[in-house]
Amino acid sequence: MAKAPNRPEELFAEFTRDCNKIFSAELVSIILYGSGARGEYIPKKSDINFAVILTDEGINRLSMAIPFVASWKKRRVATPLFLTKEYIASSLDTFPIEFLNLKAAYTVVFGQDILRDLVFDRRLMRIQCEREIKGKLLQLRQSLLETEGNKRKIAALISLSLPTFFSIFQAILFLKGRAGISGKEQLLAAMTQVTALRSEVFCELTAIREGKKQVASSEAVPLMERYIEEIKKISAVVDTLDIT
Repeated sequence: MAKAPNRPEELFAEFTRDCNKIFSAELVSIILYGSGARGEYIPKKSDINFAVILTDEGINRLSMAIPFVASWKKRRVATPLFLTKEYIASSLDTFPIEFLNLKAAYTVVFGQDILRDLVFDRRLMRIQCEREIKGKLLQLRQSLLETEGNKRKIAALISLSLPTFFSIFQAILFLKGRAGISGKEQLLAAMTQVTALRSEVFCELTAIREGKKQVASSEAVPLMERYIEEIKKISAVVDTLDIT
């Protein structure tokens, strides 16, 4: 049975070989991103995330990768993000937060470094940032009610929602002139410096998400209320950002 690696690097050669078998000359680059690129990979818990950059002809043959994707899931490799250079260039105005987070921490496994020279429009980043944090704040409040106060459902809600807010924090720091912060601890420390964020709340939420802490029934709802209050404060910070 295939085993999850102790380090993402253990899979680089095999993953690259499989990609080359499928796409050959249509393969432009392979990039590791996510926890593996940030140095936060946890064996048997974290997924390994790859972005696979293809030519237009390669992306049109994407169905050839179906067996490949299925086999690599057994090794904790999430379904790769298949992109083209043209798609990235034409999407920076629509998904600046997503591509900013890709650029914040990545490793080129094969081929071209297609993220290095990406440039982001601060005005468009500000618009997406406000839209995302206000929308996710509404969802977080509604989802808390749907948990019925059940600690397991609340733990699942924390696990599902937390990464999105870390991505938004990266965008806020970019708008504050503090781009390219990769690790969660460094990200929270920087957010504490430029906003009124209480980093201890997010450290507790992270510990729950990573399975390092169990939330007690009596603590679950109060923790969510603190979580929501912090997001509300950060939303107010975004409202005051002046992009000139």
